[in-house]
Amino acid sequence: MAARLAQPMSPRLYADLASWWPLLSDPEDYRAEARLVLDLLSCVLGGPPGSLLELGSGGGHLACHLPAALEVVLLDLSPTMLEVSRQRNPVRAHVLADMRQAELGRRFDAVLLHDAAMYLLEAEDLAQACGVAAAHLLPGGAFLMLPDVVAEEFEEGTVTGGGEAPDGRAARLTEWVWDPDPQDGRYRVDMSLLLRDADGTMRAVHDVHEMALRSRAQWWAGVRAAGLVPVEAPPLLAARFGGEVFLARKPGNGG
Repeated sequence: MAARLAQPMSPRLYADLASWWPLLSDPEDYRAEARLVLDLLSCVLGGPPGSLLELGSGGGHLACHLPAALEVVLLDLSPTMLEVSRQRNPVRAHVLADMRQAELGRRFDAVLLHDAAMYLLEAEDLAQACGVAAAHLLPGGAFLMLPDVVAEEFEEGTVTGGGEAPDGRAARLTEWVWDPDPQDGRYRVDMSLLLRDADGTMRAVHDVHEMALRSRAQWWAGVRAAGLVPVEAPPLLAARFGGEVFLARKPGNGG
């Protein structure tokens, strides 16, 4: 899970606890997903992208598995998450900005919006972020959005994780996913964190995150509102991701 917009969430995981993120979610787990992202973008572009902008890039776990030859710009609203990302991606460009309002003054072959999309709670937020993506794409460029879940597939449940660091720190995480109000288009993730410092000191932290719960049609509406043209993802690639894939092209250059 990457760092996100600050307004709808408890900020601790994206502020004072950001340095713990690599222990809570192993960067190695993103290796196969990075390959899949490139394969999906290549379906639109006819080959691998030469430049990519990631909106809501968080700790840079996915970016660290992208080829060194690929120019990657990582954009996020959390300065502490960007610092975590710089440690793992020291040669990549990092930009502190809101994905709904960013203007970098250049365009890319591809734009990626991964699970940061879940923090775009309002339809206007989604439309704005997709608009930023479109504005930063070259004609014929590829947009890929990979939200955690669509409303049609949502299920309540729990997820656990955690790991250890060479310096003696360790962390354990339980995420409790549930929907307090099925009518409001949102769900909630209560994160319970046990954090052990290098000196053995233990802390327990409760962090609450509010996520968007949209139907497929609502996600696609945000993409189309930005003038992007949906592209059907190859079924085998979509199955490899195991979730919903929103792939689109910016019109131009025959697209």
